[in-house]
Amino acid sequence: MSDPRRADICGRRSHAPNPEPEVIISGAGAAGLTLAIDLARRNVGFLLIDKAAEPFIGSRGKGIQPRSQEVFEDLGVIDRIVASGGEYPVQRYYTERGPVDRPAIEMPDPTPEEPYQIPLLVPQFLTERRLRERLAELGHAPLYGHELIGIDQDGDGVSARIATPSGERAMRAAYLVGADGGRSFVRKSLNIGFPGKTLGVRAVVADVRADGVSADAWHRWGQGMDTQVSLCPLYGTDMFQYQAALPFDVDIDVSAAGLTALFHERTGRTDIVVREVPWASVFEMNARLADTYRVGRVFLAGDAAHVHPPTGGQGLNTSVQDAYNLGWKLAAVLDGAPISLLDSYQQERRPVAEAVLGLSERLLEAAKDRYTSRGREVSQLDLGYVDSPLTLPTPHRDKGPLAGERAPDAPVTGAGGLGTRLFSLFQGPHWTLLGHESDRTAAPAARKGLHIHTTGPRGDLTDPGGHLRDAYGLAAGQWVLIRPDGYIAAIADTADLHTVEAHLDTVGSW
Repeated sequence: MSDPRRADICGRRSHAPNPEPEVIISGAGAAGLTLAIDLARRNVGFLLIDKAAEPFIGSRGKGIQPRSQEVFEDLGVIDRIVASGGEYPVQRYYTERGPVDRPAIEMPDPTPEEPYQIPLLVPQFLTERRLRERLAELGHAPLYGHELIGIDQDGDGVSARIATPSGERAMRAAYLVGADGGRSFVRKSLNIGFPGKTLGVRAVVADVRADGVSADAWHRWGQGMDTQVSLCPLYGTDMFQYQAALPFDVDIDVSAAGLTALFHERTGRTDIVVREVPWASVFEMNARLADTYRVGRVFLAGDAAHVHPPTGGQGLNTSVQDAYNLGWKLAAVLDGAPISLLDSYQQERRPVAEAVLGLSERLLEAAKDRYTSRGREVSQLDLGYVDSPLTLPTPHRDKGPLAGERAPDAPVTGAGGLGTRLFSLFQGPHWTLLGHESDRTAAPAARKGLHIHTTGPRGDLTDPGGHLRDAYGLAAGQWVLIRPDGYIAAIADTADLHTVEAHLDTVGSW
């Protein structure tokens, strides 16, 4: 009997003798894991490797934005991720007049259209742990201690050389994705420019266990950037995230004694003591964006393509959504869709990263003053692909979202009388076509990878509260085509459904 704990070179528990993967993913952080999950549920063979000997253990990317929460619902992991952390605590600023409490993030209440408005804090290592668990449920696992050391490509595929604990190994795949971080070997191997700027801020971030501090608030001391220090409780653990800006010309001792001494110097509080430092990082803040996300059959995703200052909690979230955008396109092309579909990855994601970098820089400037809080601008709910080549022109509309924007959720009722949600109908690797008060017989013929739902006579859904109608601003007889990644590809009248069918032919739904 085979040992189920052993994974083959594709990161998949199977009886096949080391099958060649279709995609090699270098980097098993949040972006690489998200891409692996998306490929796994589409039955695409892949190899997920990471040069580190073991998974990342730090809290660095701790904020999970509402749009990423929606992505994690689709991937089947949101409830476990939420349960692993908690909501952002109130920020407690210590002033000469006493403590002042301010919200870290101000979010509205959830609505049927936007069900996730949780100001969610989960240490990065716990988020990645839950993603690995989900990947394991799909029969796969990352391979640690496997370092990509060479890349060659031709018109048919990519050849990779990988240093493994048992020696060097050559692998061949149709595509390779570099999700290998800001110092990306893949990006450097392809000589892709990584222009940007340093932001004049050096900082330490550390996971610490500390005595004398409560876990009911994000505690913040200091006026200017050069005197600030903070302790943020890491819910789901017994630790705090220690943050402090640092001078450029001073060495920093990141031991428990060293961080305690810096804390005492900046706060005058000797009743709080750091007693353990499981992880620490000293870094200079940068904002950089790769010149291109693709060279032939090799792609960049996550920090390999863009690095951000930590303000606004945008880095991990943007990385996850890179992978979510790329996964369904790789799977479609491997299944026969035109290879030109892959051009849309950079066309859609690079402008998003450019906008997010600008936001992160503005939030960094604001953070140099006190009493800052964040709102909808960091949620990523308003990001979309209106100008994408995958977005069909929208007919004149005076209400509702446009094609290219995020597809809203809405409660609906099945014809059998049980309640459900649009997000539940969207969940999975398929396209979805919704018809409002539409004749089901007018819909395109059934095809692979397309789910069709209608309200109205003989429809499989009812919209008793009018939530679907209102969320999408639909008139009777209108249809909405939803992409696998939850964005609207087209809005069409029944008479124009032929354009929807033609579009599906170009994106891999047969």
